[in-house]
Amino acid sequence: MTSVDGAVATDADGTGHPAGPVRVDLVFEPGARRVRVPHGVTLFDAASWNGIAIDSTCGGHGTCKKCKVRVLDDGADTPSELDVRAFSPDELRQGWRLACRAQALSDSRVDVPPLVTRPKAATVGVGRQVILRPAVQKRYLELAEPSLSDQVTDAERVLAALDDLEPRIDLGVLRTLGRVLRAADYKVTAVVVDDVLIGVEPGDTSARRFGIAFDLGTTTVVATLLDLSTGTPAAVASVLNAQQPFGADVISRISATMLDPAALDRLRALAQETLAGLAAEVCAQGGADPAEVYEVALAGNATMTHLVLGIDPEPLGMAPFIMATRLFPEVLAGDLGIAVHPRGRAVVFPAFGAYVGGDITAGLLASGMDRDARIRLFVDIGTNCEIVLGNREWLLATAAPAGPAFEGAAIRCGMRAADGAIEVVTMTPEKCELTVIGDAEPAGLCGSGLVDAVTGLVRLGLVDPSGRFVPEEQAAALAPGLAGRLTRLGEERVFVLHWLGAPGDVARSIYLSQRDVRELQFAKAAIATGWRILLEEAGLAPGDVQQVLLAGSFGSYLSPANAIRLGLVPEIGVLRVVSAGNVAGEGAKMALLSLRERAAGLALLEEVRYVELSDRADFNDRFVAQLPFPG
Repeated sequence: MTSVDGAVATDADGTGHPAGPVRVDLVFEPGARRVRVPHGVTLFDAASWNGIAIDSTCGGHGTCKKCKVRVLDDGADTPSELDVRAFSPDELRQGWRLACRAQALSDSRVDVPPLVTRPKAATVGVGRQVILRPAVQKRYLELAEPSLSDQVTDAERVLAALDDLEPRIDLGVLRTLGRVLRAADYKVTAVVVDDVLIGVEPGDTSARRFGIAFDLGTTTVVATLLDLSTGTPAAVASVLNAQQPFGADVISRISATMLDPAALDRLRALAQETLAGLAAEVCAQGGADPAEVYEVALAGNATMTHLVLGIDPEPLGMAPFIMATRLFPEVLAGDLGIAVHPRGRAVVFPAFGAYVGGDITAGLLASGMDRDARIRLFVDIGTNCEIVLGNREWLLATAAPAGPAFEGAAIRCGMRAADGAIEVVTMTPEKCELTVIGDAEPAGLCGSGLVDAVTGLVRLGLVDPSGRFVPEEQAAALAPGLAGRLTRLGEERVFVLHWLGAPGDVARSIYLSQRDVRELQFAKAAIATGWRILLEEAGLAPGDVQQVLLAGSFGSYLSPANAIRLGLVPEIGVLRVVSAGNVAGEGAKMALLSLRERAAGLALLEEVRYVELSDRADFNDRFVAQLPFPG
């Protein structure tokens, strides 16, 4: 019998015979990262506990089949039913398993495919010209030295010289003020943010002041370093949100905090690590010392904002969907885990509701929805689709549960928009042409490619308005060059986009399944139901919409013509459907560059009326009515 911290445990009948190891040693490759974990835990959990990122969009619940790893040295356990469906017999023999189902039963080496940390993302978007008036101000001061006849305090001496700003002084400044003044011979630069003196620097540093605008997305995070003296971007970078192993959508991450109280601290740390890493990267790119960054702005959905600040998100995940707050108290950059100036401030965009968050507030600010006389429809398509309708007189907002199809999750051959993802599909009756990100060998299908593929099949008649693949004979008559691609994988009908192996080897191809078409149908129906309800609330018809703004990274790469063809947006002239790009990031930039625009962002809270869809008795009937594709 061995003690608990030994390698062997006794069996339940007390005979003393070994029942299996209590702890298992795993070595994760590449990098030979050795960890020791309890016997029987999943490889996914073993990796997550130790900070090793394994791709997943469902958070380890066995639904996305993305967490593929290879167990080396013949250490793989018996394949699960999910493994059998996810891998070919050869791959199973080679040790490939789904990490969320494979258990750590013996000492093993596990090869983890590299996680795509930089998916293709929109880093800029539609914005407006602003009058440069940042909250961060610098004043170079040459002060008179004190004497027995001039015993004014150090703080009063500095504040008196800032008569045009009239700030209050931060305690952290007082702690070192005397030393800085005397070492610099009273020639210093005062740094004021809003109405607070946050720093006094030796010499004349007035030409150096920076801010960082963050778009904290559920999938991708974008950071832009701004030179606040000129208003120009100095550097931009994007990266996958490090919370990704907890699931692709906000509900998965909220659920994680409900199931495990420790998950909130872990999610907060991962979000802050993401922001901190991007801040360091853009400062290095732009040639700025992090201490020269005096303010940051953060635009994120309500869940991401709650998580990065360590606020319990559980009430967001269940009716009646209540946020802790719409407006946040004074926040420092350090509260977000960002290593910039130690007293640097943070602007956190407020939210309209639990599912129309600060990223939409920032997007509306950038797009000028509240300043335009035209009736415009703002649609940020993602797992949760935010929709705003209106003009300068009124604004209505809602959120529609689109599901994860646009992120590549829940799609059999889906993936994020990274190298190897099919992003454009062009079909004629004779051929199917693909455009792949990075000009690489196709590895999967991202959201824009999914929309293109389904649109092409609907347009050619290979998918009928109900969303079903048509019979083989009908397909051969409609599109003879494509009919051979419409085949079966087991009992399920699929359309092959690209043969990875020999033609005819469907299991090793990149294909669109009947279920994938259904996933897109559900997403399309939810979005269309959302904007149609807003139109009815306003007493308008679809033809009254004068412009549609497709926001976010997905909206940047979605074909406007295909969005209209599928019914994702109203049927208007294609030139009136505009890819707005990363408008959340643009709004965050504007908040750093202009106090006037920052105030306008706050004013939006009182100008937008939120329409809740989940409590409408007619929502399900309306949703079903929008499922068919336009004929």
